[in-house]
This record gives sequence, C-alpha cells and structure tokens, in this order.
Amino acid sequence: MTKRYFGTDGIRGTVGEFPITPDFMLKLGWASGRVFARAAETSGRCSVIIGKDTRVSGYMFESALEAGLVAAGVNVKLLGPMPTPAVALMTRKQNADAGIVISASHNPFYDNGIKFFGPDGSKLSDATELAIEAEIDLDLVTAHSRDIGKVVRVDDAAGRYTEFCKATVPEGFNLRGLRIAVDCAHGATYQIAPSVLRELGADVVTMGVQPDGFNINQGVGSTDIGELSRLVRQEGAHLGIAYDGDGDRVLMVDSHGATVDGDELLYIIAMHRLARGKSDAGVVGTQMSNLGLELALREHGLEFVRAQVGDRYVKELMEAHGWVLGGESSGHIICSDVTTTGDGIVASLQVLMALKAANGDFDGLRSGIKMFPQTMINVSVNGRVDLDVPDIARAVAGVEAKLGDKGRVLLRPSGTEPKVRVMVEGEDAETVHALCSDLAASVERALS
Repeated sequence: MTKRYFGTDGIRGTVGEFPITPDFMLKLGWASGRVFARAAETSGRCSVIIGKDTRVSGYMFESALEAGLVAAGVNVKLLGPMPTPAVALMTRKQNADAGIVISASHNPFYDNGIKFFGPDGSKLSDATELAIEAEIDLDLVTAHSRDIGKVVRVDDAAGRYTEFCKATVPEGFNLRGLRIAVDCAHGATYQIAPSVLRELGADVVTMGVQPDGFNINQGVGSTDIGELSRLVRQEGAHLGIAYDGDGDRVLMVDSHGATVDGDELLYIIAMHRLARGKSDAGVVGTQMSNLGLELALREHGLEFVRAQVGDRYVKELMEAHGWVLGGESSGHIICSDVTTTGDGIVASLQVLMALKAANGDFDGLRSGIKMFPQTMINVSVNGRVDLDVPDIARAVAGVEAKLGDKGRVLLRPSGTEPKVRVMVEGEDAETVHALCSDLAASVERALS
C-alpha cells in the first residue's frame, strides 16, 4: 500500500499547510496512541515519550499531540527540547511504548514534522505507519474520563543523555589537548554537545547555541558549515563538528577548514574498528554514498552494500547482514552496537576516538579514501512525481553512456521535500558538473 502521509523519515512539511497543522497533529496523536496501545498488549496503561527541537512551532504541535494521545487513553512524558537520538534512548530507558520527535531535522524553522520510535528505540516499520494512517481516517472518539491519559514532564532527560553519550567511549578516554569548534545549528544539541565534549576534557569553542525559535539551521549546522570552517581557522582549532537541528547528523571540518563528509567519517570509524579487531564483514551505505567509499572499504576486505536513502533503511539492511555500522553521506551514522539510531554526538565521539589514536592526524585518517567528484542538483516539483518518463530515461541513458563504468547516475524523489534529487558521480569534476546540470534541466522540462 502507498503511504499518504509518511515519507522516508516520518511526516514533514510547511507549518500551517496540511498535514503540518494543529488539527492534523491532534488526530495523529490520537491515531498513533490507539495503534501503540494495541501493540503494547499489557494490563498497564500505554505510555509515549515526546521530545522536540527548538523551532517555535514545536510548542503548538507538542500540545496537539499531547491532547490526542491523552484522548486515546495514553500517558505522556514530555522531554522538552532534546536531540532525536535522545528521544530514542529515553523511549527505551523509560520503558515507553513509543517515542515521538517534533522536528524537521535540517529544514528551516518554517517547516516541521513528526518522527516516531518504537519501544526498542528504532524507527517504525512500514506496517505500523500504515496502521496509523488507517486510524487517521476514523472519527476521533475520546476515551471515558476514567480512562484518559495523564501527562508528566521529565526534568533530568538532558543529564541522562549526556551521561549516556560519555559512556559510549572507553573508561579513561579523554579529549585533553584538543581544541574543538562546535556548531549546534541553534538546535536540539545546543546544550548537550558542548557539555559532553567539555566533560571529556576538550577545549570547546561554540557557535549556533542561541536558539530563538526561528534561527534553527539558518546559515549554521551540518547543511551550511562555511561559518564553522572560518571559526576553526580563526580560533586555531584542531577540528570543527557540525550537527543538524535535531542532532542525528554530524559533519566535520579539519584544521584547515576543509569539509569531512559523512562518507569519510564512516570510513574513518570503519578503519579504526578494523585496526582494533572490532570490525564486521561489511558496512551499509545508501544509493547516495560516494563510490570512493565503496572502493576504499573493499580494498581493506570489507563488503559494502547500498540501502535506499533514509536511516531506517540503512538500519534494516544492517540487521539483515548482521553488521553494526552504516550511514549516509549527509552524516546520519548508525553504530548499532552503541545505540539504536543515527546519533550525531555518538558518531562524532567514534571519530574522535580514531583521531586521538592517530595523534590528531586527520589527513592520515582520510588518506586511504579517494572521493569521486559528485554533483547533486535539486529540481523543485509539485507533489509526488513519477520519474518513469521516456524523456527522462533517454537523458539518463545518455549521461550513463558518457560516464561508462567510471561513474554513476541517480534520480530519486526526496522523502522530505517537494524535490527530485539529481546526482551524477564520476572521475572529472567539471564533466560531472556539466552532465548533472544538463540532466537536471532535462528532468525539469520533462516534469513541467
């Protein structure tokens, strides 16, 4: 069945436009509460955790979801502003039946969305999302007054998550001697990430730590790291770390201000684990992962398989192969032997362990991977699109013929925005850029 509301990472869109409206969120809370209560199969009352990022509309949607859940007879625990992976953790630690995050991740403040976690801290299955959508079609019926849920606020969630993050590195590990610039995107990590790094001994310089409800991801964070690059050079930092608005992504810059993307970070973690005999047979990436990552891992005897774009699909393929490491170029990195979902802070600590072991030599850690030039252009569209169009097929075939076996082409509709991602990868940067520009123009014409 085709899902009407859920995309690759929950439900997302522009605030005030259906379905990102208070009335829909009320119904979504009620519908999801009914599904979670049925799945719980316990004699006690079902409970759901709610966290959010720092965008101003989070207050409105928190109240609407809370009302819907309570009307369905579900107890609610409110965490306030917390990174997405912290909500996954607290869902497990609090023995809740589900977790909800109110966030549009790396999108601007005028967007928002909802992400769900099951009781094990993993993203929901397609079947559960379809079940929630089916409930949305029903009339909302409030539980009897004796059966409606209650709401409490969890006051120590940030402290618990901070301690969890520090516990993901070996006892005695420290960051003394490292000067780190940290960009928290004015988002959910703005208090926790600097605290974790400082408590591990790092000298921390911060930016993006003054959220006002409107500045989340605005010229800051993992999707715009130019200012972080400048801060690293200005402050003489050894490196910079950039998180996105909800804290499930991380990118870095080296001491020269050069970007280290998610594929390179994944490679660094994999090589560090391999050197210590803690590696699996392989690593999971996505259709967007750079060909250079695949070749570098295979050179060291590690398999590499590609999942659909979306960390939930990466996690599913990791589980199918029995591997514990996977991620995306965007910086979603999952270390499932440490936590259940993509976690920017945890992933950055994994990289920092490798960096400390290499005596701060970022260039050395990256020397084994040669990234292929890759260009991606977003083509705006109206609503869902069908890419199975003869003109598009001919355009793709033409680009693939020019690349031969030295590159790749990928077209895919975004799961979070009304756009088609057009990606071309090859050996020569100028050729790749030109081919991608031509292909994007062909796609735009075909879909207009």
